[in-house]
This record gives sequence, structure tokens and C-alpha cells, in this order.
Amino acid sequence: MALIGATWLHVVSWAVALAATGGPAPVPPVAAQTSTAPEYQVKAVFLFNFAQFVEWPSSAFLDPAAPLTICVLGEDPFGQYLDETVRGESVQSHPLAVRRYDRVEETGACHIVFVGRQDQEPLQAILDTLKRRPILTVSDADEFAERGGMIRFVTDRNRIRLRINLDAARAANLILSSKLLRPAQIVSSDKN
Repeated sequence: MALIGATWLHVVSWAVALAATGGPAPVPPVAAQTSTAPEYQVKAVFLFNFAQFVEWPSSAFLDPAAPLTICVLGEDPFGQYLDETVRGESVQSHPLAVRRYDRVEETGACHIVFVGRQDQEPLQAILDTLKRRPILTVSDADEFAERGGMIRFVTDRNRIRLRINLDAARAANLILSSKLLRPAQIVSSDKN
């Protein structure tokens, strides 16, 4: 599914508004579409931006030029949007790559893992498996950050807002930029 130039520029400008203005990015209205695809276009750009606003320990990479890998675990709501967003991009000499996995055990080489919506029991098992590993965990699942995930997308009045569990990120030795934290709601895990 190819992105149309003008639509893509609007999506990018909405998501970049988060970094530029410190406010949440609105989900763009797209006239001829009735699916949730535009929302995931914006979320794909957010994932790309997270790669720029998070610092991983050097041990998270096999070598200085190893790819920074964004992984989708489980159901993939992005289609080709995520691939098209990161194509040809790099962050701090790391080319960006996208991978998709069905099982959490396959995510060892990932730096960002987007967890698709899961039943409650598997979601907690996923978070427990990834806990304290230098992997930024992201989802739009209910109570994701409160359950130990790092960043949750929350759609509120047609805007995407972020809930960040800073303690979970710190436990994984990830440093989140103040540009990412400033517009976010900081939450704690329900259980420590």
C-alpha cells in the first residue's frame, strides 16, 4: 500500500508537531478512508521519532554500524506504513530496520518492540520477558505503561498522547530525551 505524497507530508507534519510544539499529535483526517490506517501512519512516525529521542547502551548493538531494529510483535496494524517511514533512514550511524515476529522469544535483536493488542495474560508474560532488557516497549493496549510497558499510545479526542513509564525505561538502561518526556503523562507500574 503506497502512501500518497501529499497525505504522507500531512502525516509527517502532524507527528513532528509533537517534537516541535511539545503537544500531542492529532490523528490526521483522510477524506476517502474509513479504516484506522491514518492513525497507524502517525504511530509509525512516532516509532521513528522514538528512535531519535531514546539512547540505548552501546551493549545493545553488535557493532557501531549495526541496525537499530523496530519490531512488531503479534498482530501488525501498520501494514507497509512503518517500512515506508524508516526506509533509507538512520539514527546515529545505525540504519533503521523493521522486523515482525509472532513470539516474544524472537525479539532478542530488537531495540523497539511495538506490542500489538493481546489478551491480558499474554501481554503480562510479554512484559515480564522483556523487562530490564534494553528494548523500548511500545503499545496502544489498555494500561500498557501501568503494567510495566514503557510507552503507551493513547488516542484522546482524535489526538495521540503518550503515557510513559520512566521507571521501566530506566530499569532497562534506556535514557529518554526530555523532548519525549515533556508532552507525556508519566505513570508508574501498578506492581514493582
